Amino acid sequence: MTNGLDTSAVGIPGRIQTILLASDLSPASTSAEDLAFELASRLGSSVLLVSVIDPRGLWLPGGGYRQRVDQVRTARETAAQEIVERGHREHVPISCLIWEGDPAEAIVEAAAAESVDLVVVGSHGRRGMDRFVMGSVSEQVVRTSPVPVVVARGPHA
Repeated sequence: MTNGLDTSAVGIPGRIQTILLASDLSPASTSAEDLAFELASRLGSSVLLVSVIDPRGLWLPGGGYRQRVDQVRTARETAAQEIVERGHREHVPISCLIWEGDPAEAIVEAAAAESVDLVVVGSHGRRGMDRFVMGSVSEQVVRTSPVPVVVARGPHA
């Protein structure tokens, strides 16, 4: 049993070779990160960390950007390096992609393009109007992914 998930139901060890960890690299993604590493360790899988920069989230009302994409990319690369180092410490093979675009679409595209076997994505737990306006990346990934998806709920989700 892994964080309430029966890993024997996931598959035979060795069958899940690559786990895509979808992360915005914020503290809210820690639950997904922990679950992906635990599954990878138990199943002998590698982890592909995918983080997507959504340029729409960088716009200011009335035009302009509150932060440039290259600045966000630099911050993401730094945060991703910490997760890559964790993979090395835990002896889990890991690689990283940082893409730009719609997060849900890019995660699904990466899952298909990289031939992953499982996607692990976190849930920010948005409710009400926030969820209506922003949508749920994890929900869109679950609906459109070509492979199974495990949604890891954060402590406040």
